Amino acid sequence: MNNIIIFAVAIAAYFVFKKITEPKVDKINGETLNQMLKDKTTKRQFIDVRTQSEFKADNIKGFRNIPLQSLASRAKELDKEKPVVLMCASGHRSMQAARILKRLGVETIVNLSGGLSAYRR
Repeated sequence: MNNIIIFAVAIAAYFVFKKITEPKVDKINGETLNQMLKDKTTKRQFIDVRTQSEFKADNIKGFRNIPLQSLASRAKELDKEKPVVLMCASGHRSMQAARILKRLGVETIVNLSGGLSAYRR
């Protein structure tokens, strides 16, 4: 019985820790993304973290491709002061990218909910 309680507490602690350490990321839908892409008054960096082959096959005009695997080493290409809008195929890799960028000091991060697949629907 004690092992079950300890296990339950450990799981709860894990989820609390994960929530606390999760980077603050604004989530947007496709309509909001389209507005951001048209808005030239706010300087944003649009980054697609999918692989090069995924990006070449289908991409959104205005996005730059920095694959997740090389994001940490290429982060110096980004301006930490300007908002970064992230996307991938489904939203999972872009959230991983958000964690990396937050650790590296990027202040404002926005993620396209559902990624390209949701955007194209």
